[in-house]
Amino acid sequence: MITLLGPTASGKTSLAVRLAHRLGGEILSADSRQVYQGMNVGTGKDLSEYEYEGVQIPYHLIDLVPAGTKYNLFAWQHAFHQVYAELLHRGVSYPILCGGTGLYAEAVLSGYHLPDVEPNPALRSSLQGLSLEELRERLSQYGPLHNRTDLDSPQRAIRAIEIADYIHCQREAGIEYSEYPPIDSLILCIDLPREERRARITARLRERLEREDMIGEVERLLDSGIPAEDLIYYGLEYKFVTQHLLGQLTRQELFTSLETAIHQFAKRQMTWFRGMERRGFTLHYIDGTLPREEQLSQALTYLKSWEEQQAQDQATI
Repeated sequence: MITLLGPTASGKTSLAVRLAHRLGGEILSADSRQVYQGMNVGTGKDLSEYEYEGVQIPYHLIDLVPAGTKYNLFAWQHAFHQVYAELLHRGVSYPILCGGTGLYAEAVLSGYHLPDVEPNPALRSSLQGLSLEELRERLSQYGPLHNRTDLDSPQRAIRAIEIADYIHCQREAGIEYSEYPPIDSLILCIDLPREERRARITARLRERLEREDMIGEVERLLDSGIPAEDLIYYGLEYKFVTQHLLGQLTRQELFTSLETAIHQFAKRQMTWFRGMERRGFTLHYIDGTLPREEQLSQALTYLKSWEEQQAQDQATI
């Protein structure tokens, strides 16, 4: 498998599509919010990008559940492994896992598995009133394999702590979760200088607000009956646009607050990816400032070296 990581607005989908086109591969999304139907602009699905030179590139793990659903890693891992097994059965040589949710990617690469945890009312009550930063700090005490990159609402942070606390208690009782085997994969990561990354994020946010009708998308979700608190739970675009539509933020406050939040989110994504290296993964960095075809060439060079190493390792067994 090929895994392609990168921060938001780095051009992951475009590069993954070119890789899939060249290699005859199919793409599996590792994005925790692209699983929701009807949440297209705010999650950056960019579905039009999956057609390249007249060829529709197959993609998976997008639009899995209705908006308003509380989806989680437990459900996503099951969906991933069903699709992955089906691709291998069909003889797809290069499944390409592409996304910015580091926990999701790392979970399948390492074979890490989270249980389906029931709500813990007592724990939730004890966490009420803590700030988002305090909740993130509490979560960090449970170790690295708990996603902090897209936790920009207290509700999501509390749910993550709930899962982490359950696993901690189970481990103390001698119970581990490793239902799935690790997956050997070439890991690529698009890297951008900080200022370039910030410029791209700001430009894309303006595009989504002014031309892609992101506010209209959130209005339609609210009109469909999804409660405002559910959209706020999803964080980032859905949180701040909903607050704007509720009259809590002006249009300028919406832009400024959301821009800052996405910059912080991208920084946390890169922190996660670099943390994967400390946890034993090898990431091959691709210069995100290069033209797309040069990025593709760089990725293919990494792939050739990786396959040669794989062949050598097999020969020594």
